[in-house]
Amino acid sequence: MTANNTRDDWWKQAVVYQVYPRSFKDVNGDGLGDIAGITEKMDYLKTLGVDAIWLSPFYPSELADGGYDVIDYRNVDPRLGTMDDFDKMVTTAHGSGIKVIVDIVPNHTSDKHRFFKEALKAGRGSAARDRYIFREGRGKNGELPPNDWQSLFGGPAWKQVDDGQWYFHIFAAEQPDVNWKNPDIHEEFKETFRFWSDHGVDGFRIDVAHGLAKDFDSKSLEELGREYSVENNVSHDGKNPMWDRPEVHEIYKEWRQVFNEYNPPRFAVGEAWVVPEHQHLYASPDELGQVFNFEFAKANWDVDEMRTAITEGLESAAQSGGSTSTWVMSNHDIPRNASRYGLPQVKANGQHQIPTDWLLRDGKTYIEDRELGTRRARAAAMMEFGLPGSVYIYQGEELGLFEVPNIPWDRLEDPTPFRTARNFSDKGRDGCRVPLPWVAGDEPKSASWSEDGAFGEGASFGFSPATKADGSPSAEPHLPQPLWYKDFAADKEAADPQSMLSFYREILELRAQLLTATGDHDSIKMLDMGHDVIAYTRPAKTADGQRFVSVTNFGAAPVALPGGKTLLTSAPLNADGKLSQDASAWLLLDE
Repeated sequence: MTANNTRDDWWKQAVVYQVYPRSFKDVNGDGLGDIAGITEKMDYLKTLGVDAIWLSPFYPSELADGGYDVIDYRNVDPRLGTMDDFDKMVTTAHGSGIKVIVDIVPNHTSDKHRFFKEALKAGRGSAARDRYIFREGRGKNGELPPNDWQSLFGGPAWKQVDDGQWYFHIFAAEQPDVNWKNPDIHEEFKETFRFWSDHGVDGFRIDVAHGLAKDFDSKSLEELGREYSVENNVSHDGKNPMWDRPEVHEIYKEWRQVFNEYNPPRFAVGEAWVVPEHQHLYASPDELGQVFNFEFAKANWDVDEMRTAITEGLESAAQSGGSTSTWVMSNHDIPRNASRYGLPQVKANGQHQIPTDWLLRDGKTYIEDRELGTRRARAAAMMEFGLPGSVYIYQGEELGLFEVPNIPWDRLEDPTPFRTARNFSDKGRDGCRVPLPWVAGDEPKSASWSEDGAFGEGASFGFSPATKADGSPSAEPHLPQPLWYKDFAADKEAADPQSMLSFYREILELRAQLLTATGDHDSIKMLDMGHDVIAYTRPAKTADGQRFVSVTNFGAAPVALPGGKTLLTSAPLNADGKLSQDASAWLLLDE
């Protein structure tokens, strides 16, 4: 077990690895990753040096949104395994000293969930229908939706059912939003938390944590529709009818009572895309305990944006009264950071606007400088991993994977591309969800070629076995893998001391030995080394009482390091010992 995980508050400075189960490792050869695949790769995760794994949804689902349309919150999708498989995975993780976090989706269910089926059958005014947000339509016969809101996945945010009423869905129509004013919803999720806690789960990631509470009654829906839009999720004053409402915190205080029934108390981290000054409310010890700080994930490779992300993340944690900062570069919803950093760094009104445009046109609009993207990704990892608090790594980030922008449109799975239009056009998130490459020698025997590049056929770089149990060939991966994946296979990188995987293993080991081992998860002092440099110092666990220093140079001019012992650099130092542009260094300095 990692030294960090011997503490009850392990989550305060944990390294958490996000597993997107359907794309992690396939054991049975059906082209989908599974729970047994996670168990099989536990030694890999242990060697990487992570404290915990977070599993994106693995529940029964129609996959209208990559598993975030949950049919049954207390079971495993049969395509991914069984509850016995899950229990074995938890036992193996704990035996390897790794905690387990699962994704909970409380803003909406699948339209195949038993509650929604009951709501449709019960009809208007029923107790069952009150579990969701049903409203009458406009027009002479209610033939128009209650207002003109558009869902985040495109198309109307209201869908009409057979008896004429309309239900609200922030995301896909197959994901009806639940009504958190209904006591049945409260009990459903409290029971869910207890179920997974009893199966050994150590914590929970809360999806759309800022969206549960809604106020559709203080004004008419037509009036709210004129004043607000679904995609405008910024709320400074708490008056937005859908996002970041004050009432949501009463829900989390209720959940905290459930978490505290266990010893040690269960942990939760919220996906709350809120203004920085509200993050600490979700991270309060009386509520979830921690909240994602997405400022790194949103930022360009820009010194001012990165410095602001660090400052606001530290301030938010300090205000929470017991939480710690969280640092996130990538996840399953955003383009991979190595690609983002290799594209033109242009400020835009929309988040990730340049990568989004690049993806929409299959990677043709801008030049992706992969060498530069990799250099910046290495520097960013050192800058991030040296900070106090928790670090979240998205699967494949440790391999230096790039986004796959040219997946054929007829192979896409994400609902976004098929529901957006005109100025809302978006190719979606599949480019960061392509199944991982594990074995370089497991090369495709043939390839499908298009003007945009080649994808393998007949093998999967070790993602799936060569054959199923019955001897028949394994299915193709559910998303196609590009042929360039061979250069990023885990076995090839493990044998290369200069690879991104070897680099991640090294910096995570140094973090554990020098920083996590101190037990200090909030002490930091920013250093002034010029505008183009982000530098900070922290206490270190050394025999001689030295301090840890991290330096990242964003500027064109090389930077002289502040003496001491240089532990590691993300790129070689210049001949005169200075740190060049887009590079980071870790040092130890005497007090």
